[in-house]
Amino acid sequence: MIKEQFEQLTEVEIIDRVLDGDKPLYEIIVRRFNTYLYKIGRSYSYNHEDTQDLMQDTYIDAFKCLAQFKQGSSFKTWIIRIMLNNCYRKKNKFSFKKETVNEIINENVMPMFNSNNDAQKEIFSHELGKIIEASLLRIPEDYRMVFSLREINGLNVAETSSLLDISEANVKVRLNRAKAMLRTEIEKTYSPEELFEFNLCYCNPFTERVMKKIHEI
Repeated sequence: MIKEQFEQLTEVEIIDRVLDGDKPLYEIIVRRFNTYLYKIGRSYSYNHEDTQDLMQDTYIDAFKCLAQFKQGSSFKTWIIRIMLNNCYRKKNKFSFKKETVNEIINENVMPMFNSNNDAQKEIFSHELGKIIEASLLRIPEDYRMVFSLREINGLNVAETSSLLDISEANVKVRLNRAKAMLRTEIEKTYSPEELFEFNLCYCNPFTERVMKKIHEI
């Protein structure tokens, strides 16, 4: 387990140290981004085991390419892009339908998720969480991935546009359509952090597994 004083380091500081030979510090990267990558894999319809395999591949790919990371960029976006590429490669497809962007986009609608209400957090149940996850998996993949990046992982429009290689207008279109598809089934406000949660019981053994592979490189 990495000492607490190192956990406050930024991703850039960690990368610099890892590149200088302090390989064990990469564990901070793994623990810090497990939740994000897990939600990407699950949102892409992979099961728990396949998602963990994709996460491991992503961390190893990222480790091998750390020197290529541009320090003025967002590391979160960079590693999510690697995860998305691995997801696409596994399914051997990377195609999106072209939408027209002539429809009216209401950017001022109330967010489907609001994590600021503690009372609502308290009543969020495991059963309802499963309902939400199942509902998400029933909507088309291209809309689901935009929803996952924007609403669940908190990326902005520009980041989502870059990751999915679609226009910012289409990001807005897909997000609105995804919300419309889900809204009839999800009428309450839930915390996005609880969707496809990568629980601590998974995090520790998975991190140990990844770091074992990293030390073998």
